Order: sequence, then C-alpha cells, then structure tokens
Amino acid sequence: MSAEVEYEPVIGLEIHVQLKTRTKMFCSCELSFGDPPNVHTCPRCLGLPGTLPVVNAQAVHYGIMIGLALGCEIAPRSQFHRKNYFYPDLPKGYQISQYDVPICGAGHLGDVRIHRVHLEEDAAKLVHTGASGRIDSADRSAVDFNRGGTPLAEIVTEPDLHAAEDAREWLNLLRTTLRAIGVSDVNMEEGSLRCDANVSVRPVGSTELGTKTELKNMNSFRFLAQGIKAEVERQVGLLRSGQPVLQETLHFDPASGRITSMRSKEEAHDYRYFPEPDLVPLVVTSEMLEAARDELPELPAARAERFASEFGLSPERSRELAFRTELANFYEAAVQAGDPADPAALANWIQVLVERLEEGADPSDSKLSAAAFGSLVRLVSARAVSRDAAREVLGILLAEGGEPENIIEREGLGSLSSEDGGLAEIVAAAIAADPAAAENVRSGNMKAIGPLVGHVMRESKGRADGGEITRLIREQLSR
Repeated sequence: MSAEVEYEPVIGLEIHVQLKTRTKMFCSCELSFGDPPNVHTCPRCLGLPGTLPVVNAQAVHYGIMIGLALGCEIAPRSQFHRKNYFYPDLPKGYQISQYDVPICGAGHLGDVRIHRVHLEEDAAKLVHTGASGRIDSADRSAVDFNRGGTPLAEIVTEPDLHAAEDAREWLNLLRTTLRAIGVSDVNMEEGSLRCDANVSVRPVGSTELGTKTELKNMNSFRFLAQGIKAEVERQVGLLRSGQPVLQETLHFDPASGRITSMRSKEEAHDYRYFPEPDLVPLVVTSEMLEAARDELPELPAARAERFASEFGLSPERSRELAFRTELANFYEAAVQAGDPADPAALANWIQVLVERLEEGADPSDSKLSAAAFGSLVRLVSARAVSRDAAREVLGILLAEGGEPENIIEREGLGSLSSEDGGLAEIVAAAIAADPAAAENVRSGNMKAIGPLVGHVMRESKGRADGGEITRLIREQLSR
C-alpha cells in the first residue's frame, strides 16, 4: 500500500487598509464611523454625471510611507485605473484603483515578500437583513454610502506563508507596523483593516503552486487562522478523494466553521482595466519621498532587534514589547528613568502589568508613571518587597498613582527578613505545624517544601520572599 501524499499549505495575503485621512480619496467628504447612513456623501463619491475626481494628497503621502516602511520600490510614476464591475455598493459601476503601475513595487516585511502596494477607493457598505446577515439569505439589503470613496492601501504579499498561525503572526506584525507609522488605526472590528487569504496546497517537496482559492474579508486574527486551517483541510480532503480544487472566492463562517462558495474567482481581464481618463499619472518627487521618510519612526521589527541587543531580552520577549507600541514606549521610559531597574526584570514585570490592564489598554493612560514602575521593580530586585506584595502595590499605583515606597510603608507591605527575627519565627511555626512535610524535606524530598512555604506566605501576608523562606526552612531543618 503506497504512503498517503503529504501536503503543505501555500498562503498569500491581500490586506486592505483604510487610511487615516480627514477626507475621502477623490472628494472632500469627511470620513466617519458610526454616523447615520448616507450623511457623508457628495456628487463625486455617489458617481453622479459630470463630476471629476481629485486625488487626496495625504493618502498619497501615507501610501509612500507604507511603501518605505515595507522596503518597497517607490514608483517614480504610477497610474490610476478604472476597475469595472457592477455591484450595488459601487455607484459609478467601477472603482478607481491602480493596476499595472502601482505606487509601490516589491518589498518585504520580515521573511514575507511584498508583491505590491497600491492606492484605491473603498466601496460602500451593504447591510443585509435575514438570519445569517449574508446577501444570499437576506430578506432585504440596503446601502450605506458613507464608506464609499474611503482611501485604501491594498498590500499584496507573495505566497511565502505555509501555516495558518504564521499568517496570523505576520498580519499582527503588519498591523503593528502600520499603527506605529500612523497611517491607519488598523481596527479590524471597525473594518479599517480587512484581510483576504489566497490559499492552495501542494505535495511536500513540490515547487509548483496548486489551484488557489480566496477567503474574503476575515476581520479578526482568530478568524483568519481558523479560516485558513479549514480551507487547507478542505483542499487536502478534495485532493485525497481524487476531486479537483476549483479556483473560486469563498466565505468562511466562524460560527459554524463552514466554508461556502461565493463566486468563481475573477481574473484581471474580467475587470476590463483601463487608465482613468480624468486623472493624470501620479509622479512622486524627491521632496515627497523625503517628507515621507522624515515622518517614519523606528519600526517595530527594528525596535525588537534593538531591545534584544541593547537590553539583553529574548527575541520572544523583545517582540512581545516592540509589537505593542504603547507597551514599548512605557517600557523604555521606565528603563530610562533615573536609577533604572534591570531591563530584563522590567520586561518581566511588564507582563504582570498587562495582566492588570484592560485588553489593549495603554499603561500611560493610568495613574502609574513609568518612573514609579521602575522604582517598584528595583524594590523587588532588592528584596525590599516580595513579589506578591509588589503585585498589590502595583494595583494601588494603577488606581491612585504615587510612589511605591510610600505605599509600601503606608500599607505595611515591606518584606519580612531573617534579620528582624520575625520571619524565622514564622518558619519555625510552619515546621512545627507540619512535621510530616518537615521530615520529608529533611530526608531530601524538596517537593515536600511547598506546604511549608505556603504556610509562611499565608502567615506573612505575602510579605516574605520565597527564596528567603526556602533558605530559612533548609537552615532550620539542618540543625
């Protein structure tokens, strides 16, 4: 019996990023989110006869910034095109986009190559009623044109990803990078970052690409990973049963885990691209490039490398910090505060801090200052306060602010030490209260020390250092 063929996924991503401009791509309507339907419209974005588009200069500037951040080749001359298709959310019957001469060419982010970045306008928003909220089962559909004409940058990768989790991690890096350079709020829940995945499979060791399908508009990292996994399983199942994979556009339902076909996948010729006759070619000058470069901050990937080299952090911990700009800024401020704490210890305590914050919250928005945070970590390192007591102090600092030394003194949370005799007495009482555990430790079974340490921690109300407790237990049992 021949061995079953093993397949590997091949994944490329297409990401639509809503740019954080004040107005739309080709008209002066202001952007909005959450406003009543159809209040941010004009003859231009509604596609009324006789209107002419005008390019948003800020959107072009942001497009150049994205290209530079992704190491792309910036085209000295690019062209807008009409992408023709008919859909209720596209009033003109075409979308102004870029086709064969995009503003940004080949680049990379991490190990993933960027194929292109181009500028375009967004379609309007269809609102479907019915059980599933999808158009094929809707009782009725309505169109909100507020979103129509919003400036978009579409980022297209090469098929360099080979696992759903890798795609999820890379998209997170991209979102962090875009947020850091300030071109978008990249809020997936509000639709300002939308991702399509092109998925195919091939036998392990093969270099030929299989037939790809496109998963449309996945609006969370979790759904992206789930959708890709489900589609890979579907394609492998088809091939192993002798059936072909069809090139089509698919919808993934995260509630049921089902994948359904939306339409056959279009090719470029289906859109009948031709140059937009009402717009001249876009020429990027040296002044425009310089202005975009001047606005670029240190990028998250570079910051992670610096954290590893400068502060001695592990690559994983460096990425955890650098890929959340607000945490990285707070961390560096704490490191640079007067008499700074050990950078590695501070990085570990940042994780404790994250546990106390609401998801995605910026610690700088709390009453905790970076300097006070650094002071608290130094006190823990000096064993002036136990880790458990320091967690309690951290909670007070987040709610009230202030200096950790004052809070420790006020709340009586300073460490108990062997020097003042109080800790030694608590250890002796713990040994007397559990002679069986004490005898096991005395016989060399160090796993039995847990109940003794726990007794001391309870009696000391978390003020004793775990290492010091262990030392005293062993010292007293060796007598």
